[in-house]
Amino acid sequence: MSLRINDVAPDFTAETTQGTINFHQWIGENWAVLFSHPKDFTPVCTTELGAVAALEKDFARRGAKVIGLSVDPVSSHSKWASDIKDVGGHDVNYPIIGDPELKIAKLYDMLAADAGDSCEGRTPALNAPVRTVFVIGPDKKIKLTLSYPMTTGRNFDEIIRVLDSIQLTAKHPVSTPANWKQGEDVIIAGSVSNEQAEKQFPGFKTVKPYLRTAAQPQ
Repeated sequence: MSLRINDVAPDFTAETTQGTINFHQWIGENWAVLFSHPKDFTPVCTTELGAVAALEKDFARRGAKVIGLSVDPVSSHSKWASDIKDVGGHDVNYPIIGDPELKIAKLYDMLAADAGDSCEGRTPALNAPVRTVFVIGPDKKIKLTLSYPMTTGRNFDEIIRVLDSIQLTAKHPVSTPANWKQGEDVIIAGSVSNEQAEKQFPGFKTVKPYLRTAAQPQ
């Protein structure tokens, strides 16, 4: 099953380092960031989980919960957590899903249906596609997907930047330009007439007839 933006994120029940969860219930009315890993005790992934541990409060301030997934059992994740703290300097306070039967990796189209049903004997290279970030809204729909190669660590500041944009544009009739950051000018949606823009975005600028910018709404 191929997953696209605005598809409902597949629901599942799984064991995590914080007990059994039902994914949709766990999300609740929050935003969620699910990020996956091909195997425990791999170098790039260790730095990534540590980076998220350092940023967990930043995600929480945005009403977003974070959850990891790795194609290994929960017992392995628990041992890995001490390495992650040693490397990143922060405790891993968010849950990490165990996926030893590859069920969730397949459910989220990160591994093929015929990839087998056990993590035993599988190398990180075999699980290379399990390096995807999913940002999921309170409506349980996928808002963003990003997939990375094994050799490139993910930029979680970028995930926060995207989350800021998604949340802003969900509330206001705007979009954000290339390299936008919180507090910078935004683009007014084409569905907003100039007359409406004058009221809603006083002092807006017309760069091109199809490109109008304004200060970020609060």
